[in-house]
Amino acid sequence: MSITPAELKDYTEFEAVKNRSVEKLKLDILEAETYIDGFIDPKLSTYETLPEKLSLALLKVAQFFALVNGDESISKGYKSEKIGDYSYTLGDGSSMNVPDVSGLLADYLPTPELPKGMFMRIRPL
Repeated sequence: MSITPAELKDYTEFEAVKNRSVEKLKLDILEAETYIDGFIDPKLSTYETLPEKLSLALLKVAQFFALVNGDESISKGYKSEKIGDYSYTLGDGSSMNVPDVSGLLADYLPTPELPKGMFMRIRPL
């Protein structure tokens, strides 16, 4: 189970995202799922109903991809842009970054396996 384009439109405050077609929002959501699946274990597809934290993380990342994919100025390298009441400025060589959702994903990150057994290093005196 994942989020829907309707849920993304309800969540966002950005007119650029609200005005985006359902087909394009589906692709933005797919891109967000792929991004988040790279970090978590188990994968999003294993959940029948997404936990709230995963759902919110997915909404935030999908909104980001919808803004970036729908904004021609970012790909052309403009330094500033205004979308509704939201505006941003990019310095030389910088770009917009995916929102930090690490706090929302913290409970779903795989735990690293500790080495088994004992390791001893001996050195001559």
